[in-house]
Amino acid sequence: MVNCAGCKILSCYKGEECARGQNFSAYDAPVREEYAKNENSKIMEVSTRIEGEHYMEWTRIEEIINFADEMDYKRIGIAHCAGLTDETKILKDILDDKFEVHAICCKFSGIDKKDFNLVQVKPNRYEAICNSIGQDQILNDLNTDLNIIVGLCIGHDILFSKYSKAPVTTFIVKDRVTGHNPVVTLYSKYYQRILLKK
Repeated sequence: MVNCAGCKILSCYKGEECARGQNFSAYDAPVREEYAKNENSKIMEVSTRIEGEHYMEWTRIEEIINFADEMDYKRIGIAHCAGLTDETKILKDILDDKFEVHAICCKFSGIDKKDFNLVQVKPNRYEAICNSIGQDQILNDLNTDLNIIVGLCIGHDILFSKYSKAPVTTFIVKDRVTGHNPVVTLYSKYYQRILLKK
């Protein structure tokens, strides 16, 4: 079992052996090999520089813009939830200043949920599936350099990440209950009591 959750010592952060006695040395060589690959080393170099030079200074959108710029990405895809089209429009308008941006809504295909025997939110109306694999096919055909998830449902975001040819980052995690701020449940004593009982 691996468990770093709640560790206060973080000896690994100082390059020391794990204070909890976890031994990860077998992963050192293969991981280093992967980081040495061109596509990975550039991502690590750029992301580490952004972290080092702009820590606690840039917002997530500023990080995405500057990361994409330093990576020489030209074409950005946005896979977004139908319920976040307004937010996507603002994001696209911001990114359009530097990049060629393609935004595709999750419902674009209009495929009926009933075709796959899927549960509907409201059973007495037509409901299209959230077509994250289709979003990928379109963005893959457009040869995007980077894809951004904006509020895809749980599971749909997983499928999108699985089928995307371009690297994927998330800008908005969908959580309608918390105003798309899921980490608030970890800071709330009320939610902690509810969730930890389960």
